[in-house]
Amino acid sequence: MRIPTAIVLGALALLAAMALGVAFGSGTAGLADAFARGTRAHDIVVGVRLPRVLLGAVAGAGLAAVGAAFQSVLRNPLAEPYVLGVSGGAALGATVAIAGGLASVPLIGAAGVPAAAFAGGLAATALVWGLVRAGRAEGASILLAGVVINSIAWAAILFIEALADPGKLQSLVWWLMGYLDVPTWQELGFVCAYVAVGVGVLLADAARINLLSLGDESAASLGVDVRALERRALFACAAVVGAIVSVTGPVAFVGLVVPQALRRLVGPDLRVLLPASLFAGGATLVACDLVVRLLAPVVHTEVPVGAVTALLGGPIFLLLLARPRG
Repeated sequence: MRIPTAIVLGALALLAAMALGVAFGSGTAGLADAFARGTRAHDIVVGVRLPRVLLGAVAGAGLAAVGAAFQSVLRNPLAEPYVLGVSGGAALGATVAIAGGLASVPLIGAAGVPAAAFAGGLAATALVWGLVRAGRAEGASILLAGVVINSIAWAAILFIEALADPGKLQSLVWWLMGYLDVPTWQELGFVCAYVAVGVGVLLADAARINLLSLGDESAASLGVDVRALERRALFACAAVVGAIVSVTGPVAFVGLVVPQALRRLVGPDLRVLLPASLFAGGATLVACDLVVRLLAPVVHTEVPVGAVTALLGGPIFLLLLARPRG
């Protein structure tokens, strides 16, 4: 497959997934109802489906882009936000903010919860990066460190849930499953802003991140400030993951499966892999959420989209982990 073709096809897949996501759902409203102002069907399409589809597109795009960046910066093909514990750290930060009542504060809550999630994700990212830089973790050891970080984060979350107000406990439990609820336009705007800035930094540094595969000394000889580049990239990744997790909860394996599949098609060049992952990741999560919504009338409940991505991505992760290294 030619490189430009992969990006174009990814963009077309995202547009198609978004159109289907807006057009179909558990109700009978269709895409044409978006233009029928003043009707209940219009309110469903524009007020409910559209923001949810936009959230799925932004979240999937951000997670897939961060997964591609993590794999290149850490030089580990199995690195992704959920596995490395970054999503767990972000979930802990957001849980503290939500349990503390920050989410209910007008205006501040929309920005404060992503900020708290960013702080948690950044702390987890710093732990992983510190282990890599100290030379104490590489390959499978990085993944093991991520598992430990995740375990600590989830233990803290369970402790907070045990002490939380019963009125907030139900929403916390549901949110922690990974759920694309209908966001307010204010929440969606803040998430888009965080993701746009973080992904913009990664796109700007894509060519320099490519040079890290040559090794630190070779990259430095070509004019790359390796430590500053790594810090900047991981800081941007934490911002993206924190913003997404603060609204959707932790959604697993999108950042692993999408970049891995595309890497086989377009190669490891992050200048191409990153934008292709953006489009394909958005299309993947929107499609998974559409399946969830279409199945809701059949199973009489709405399955969290995080459960769907985990069921799809978990076996793929095990296969990649067990595959012999060449």
